[in-house]
Amino acid sequence: MTQILVFSEQDAVAFELLSKARELGTAMVASLRKSNASDYFAYGAQKVFVGESAALADFSADALTRADALAQIVNASGANIVLIGSTKRGKELAGRLAQKLNCGAVTDAIGLSASDGKISVQRYALGGNTVATDVINSERQVIAVMPKTFETTQQAAPGEIVNVALQLREPRVKIVERKAKPQATANVEGAETLVVVGKGFGKPEDLAIGQALASALKGEMGCTRTLAADYHWLGEERMIGISGKKAKPRLLISVGVSGQIQHTVGILESKIIVAINKDKSAPIFKIADYGIVGDLYQIVPKLTARIGK
Repeated sequence: MTQILVFSEQDAVAFELLSKARELGTAMVASLRKSNASDYFAYGAQKVFVGESAALADFSADALTRADALAQIVNASGANIVLIGSTKRGKELAGRLAQKLNCGAVTDAIGLSASDGKISVQRYALGGNTVATDVINSERQVIAVMPKTFETTQQAAPGEIVNVALQLREPRVKIVERKAKPQATANVEGAETLVVVGKGFGKPEDLAIGQALASALKGEMGCTRTLAADYHWLGEERMIGISGKKAKPRLLISVGVSGQIQHTVGILESKIIVAINKDKSAPIFKIADYGIVGDLYQIVPKLTARIGK
């Protein structure tokens, strides 16, 4: 039986990975704090391996220390598959953990399936233009899975908490000062309604048109990579695509977005996609359920006003 150990610094991602792990084998969890251990049983964890240490007092401990701790938990659990959330921290942790376990690793997985006793991993390749299937040949495997890839489902199990005595060196990184980080102003991953803006907008002030539509729909506003990473018109927490967030809203309205694959991989699981673009041959129309060809500066204000009525 495949023994699968799940870990993520974000509980919601760990619950999602647990839901998939149950389909593939025996689901277990690695946790670096005992306070949340019992929460995992509701999602089918048969065992929760807890490793606590002063060196892991918070998640600011350096990546080497976290990888060392997780490697010790993996050895104690006997797991041959480790699923990690492919968050910003998770991607780094996956590679370091694989090095310590002397095994193969794949990051940014978008699908998992079992075949002939092995786990096949689907991930985007060639800049998002295709999906490749990878199989890790080492006995142990570390796989980092993109958040929002699987549905979270509860299935309570009579779980067991196993304490693991960690032997860790002093972290190489010491915290000398903390400064508050500005809070993210958008939750595009959890939005039920999402308006996504792109290069069709001529200047940053015009984004108020898109925000007005999002507000009328009681939703959030997201954007393409260009507007966040290149133009810096919006924060990166709003960026959607292969290098940003993945969204699964019930309704997504794409405004002035051409629809290159690097962006659309982040919106393909939306229930309904509406595209507004003046270029009738824009790629976004190939994935849209409904399309409006025309000038966004004329269409969007009228649409917003109509919704307001």
